[in-house]
Amino acid sequence: MLLPSEDSLTPAQQQLYDWLADYIGTHHHSPSIRQMMQAMGLRSPAPIQSRLRHLQEKGWITWQEGQARTLQLVGGITSGIPVLGAVAAGGLVETFDDIEERLDLSSVLETRGLFALTVNGDSMIDSYIADGDVVLMEPVQEPSRLRNGTVVSAMVPGSGTTLKHFHRKGPLVRLEAANPAYEPIELDAEQVHVQGKLLAVWRHM
Repeated sequence: MLLPSEDSLTPAQQQLYDWLADYIGTHHHSPSIRQMMQAMGLRSPAPIQSRLRHLQEKGWITWQEGQARTLQLVGGITSGIPVLGAVAAGGLVETFDDIEERLDLSSVLETRGLFALTVNGDSMIDSYIADGDVVLMEPVQEPSRLRNGTVVSAMVPGSGTTLKHFHRKGPLVRLEAANPAYEPIELDAEQVHVQGKLLAVWRHM
C-alpha cells in the first residue's frame, strides 16, 4: 500500500497527525475536537477542523465531519488494525480445528479505514459470530447502497451501537438479530448511522 509522503504536510498538520497517532495508539479510539484543541494549545475548533480536512484530503486520515469519534488514521500506519471498542452481539458457536488452508488477507488489509470491534452478547449466534470474537469492519460511505442482509455495525444516537443484519424498506431501517430470542429493531433511516460492514471474524482459540 502506498502511503502519503511526510513532505505533503505542513508543520501544523504534522504536529496534529503525530499527536493523533500517539493518542490512538494508546487509547485505541479517536479523541474529541476539544481534546485536540487542548493538545494543540488552541481556543477555537476552527483550526483543528481545517487541519483535519487537509489531512483527509491528503490521504492521511478518514473523518466524518460533525460526527464524534469517527476519525481513523491512514497514512503511515501499517502495523495492525485498531480495536475501537465493543459492539453488542455474538454468542457461543462450535469452533473448527481441521482447517488446512491459509487465507491471503493482503488485499483486504490494504483497504483504507478498516477497524475492529470486540463482540459482546449473543444476538448474532446463528450467524456464527460469538461472544468475545473480533469483527473486522469496513467503513460504509453510502449506506443507501448496502444490500439487505449485510451485517453492519450501526449506531443509534442515545441508544448505543449494535451488530445486526441490515434491511431497508423505504424510509425505515430494520436491524435483525441472528438469534430468535431478540426482536428486530425498526427505526427511521435518519436515526441509524451505519459505521461499517462486516469483512471478517476473528476468534481467539
